[in-house]
Amino acid sequence: MLVFLLYSNLEDIWTASECNRCVSQRHHSLTNDTLYFMETLNQSLSCFEKYQKQGNHSELCTECKATYRELNELYSRMEKNHTLCIDIEDSMNMTRILWSKNFNCSFPRAETVPVIAVSSFMLFLPIIFYLSSFLHSEQKKRKLIHRE
Repeated sequence: MLVFLLYSNLEDIWTASECNRCVSQRHHSLTNDTLYFMETLNQSLSCFEKYQKQGNHSELCTECKATYRELNELYSRMEKNHTLCIDIEDSMNMTRILWSKNFNCSFPRAETVPVIAVSSFMLFLPIIFYLSSFLHSEQKKRKLIHRE
C-alpha cells in the first residue's frame, strides 16, 4: 500500500507540474522547445554574471537587454503554445526577479503613451463640457426692479 501511495502522489505531482510538456513522449530526453529555452536562459544568465562581476548594473541593463527580451518573448510564445512545464516557469520567475529586483532593470512599457493620452482626455472632458456649456448657453441677465 505504501508503494502505491508514493506512486500515486508522484504521478499527481508530475501531472500538476505539466512535466510531460517538457519531456519527449518516451521520457528519454527533453523536447526541442525546452532545450532551446534552456540555451537562451543560459545566455541571459551568462550575460548577467559577466556584468554583475563588474558591479555596474546600469551597464548590465543595457548590454543584457537583448538576450533578456529574447528570453521573455520565447517564454511568452511557449506559454501561448502550452509547452511550459513547472521547471521553465520557475526558472523564468527567478530570472525576472534577478532582472527587476536585484539588478533594478525595467523595460519602458509601450502602452504608456496611449494610457496617458486617454487619461488626459478623460481628465479634461468635464472641463471642456462645462466650458462649452457656459459658452453656448444663453445667459439670463438679472433685471433689477427699481423702486420709484
